[in-house]
Amino acid sequence: MSIGKKIAHKAEAMKGGAKKRTGRATGNRRLQAEGRGDQVKGSVKQAGAKIKDAFKH
Repeated sequence: MSIGKKIAHKAEAMKGGAKKRTGRATGNRRLQAEGRGDQVKGSVKQAGAKIKDAFKH
């Protein structure tokens, strides 16, 4: 997996975390849920990349 994709997946997870914290701070449940979803999506992509790399070597 390219370093660019790894960075993109990490950035997506971090962006989701920021959205979640912002939603929690402002009391916006929709933003909080959206952030949680983005965070999970980024984490799953990272895990998939790690598995792919493990079988590649």
